Amino acid sequence: MANDLKTRENTVQPEVTRDRPLARVQAVPWLIVIALLAAVAWLGWRAFVYEEEGDPVGSAMLAFEKQNSLTVFSSRFEVVAESVDNRGPFGQIESRQAVIVPASVEYRLDLGEMDRDDFTWNAETSRLTVTLPQLQTSRPNLDEARARVYTEGLYVSRDASADLARNNSQQAERKASAFAKNREILELARTAAKQAVRQNLAIPLQVAGYDEITVDVRFANEPTPDA
Repeated sequence: MANDLKTRENTVQPEVTRDRPLARVQAVPWLIVIALLAAVAWLGWRAFVYEEEGDPVGSAMLAFEKQNSLTVFSSRFEVVAESVDNRGPFGQIESRQAVIVPASVEYRLDLGEMDRDDFTWNAETSRLTVTLPQLQTSRPNLDEARARVYTEGLYVSRDASADLARNNSQQAERKASAFAKNREILELARTAAKQAVRQNLAIPLQVAGYDEITVDVRFANEPTPDA
């Protein structure tokens, strides 16, 4: 009996081990991957999106980079063109055509031309001054399908009619281009451009935390507003 007790005392008890759940073991690599992705996303946001506090210029430039080109004004008007055609051995066969054509021209800002020098920030007065590039006008769009045509002449041949129409179309485009550069029309387009830029900057600046900023918009040939 004593021998049995001694044998039990000398017997080494097996070490009890607990197997870790398989799901926990498999989750470790995924946690590492998720942590790495989160770190990469944070670094990307920090490098390309995040703007340091107190830098409304960066916020404004970021808003412009997303648009590149901005249509600020559209002018619709009518132009009148008139042409005369003379045919025959002595030019005795005369025909005349007058046309009234609806036309439209768009005014755009190329925001891609702007850089940091076009933005001036006055921290003391919380005033952001934006200097815009010159307006660009599109080629006149002539709505010849709605044109009103008046033709005179005892005999208007097919060739004469085609020449009159072509000459009037070219003349109408030149007149529309000249009208689009009229001082009064350009002033309306400039005013619309300034309003459009202020509106486009309002929300991005508010989102960035700049609620009390005064935004002054000007063109390069205009005086800088007083700070």
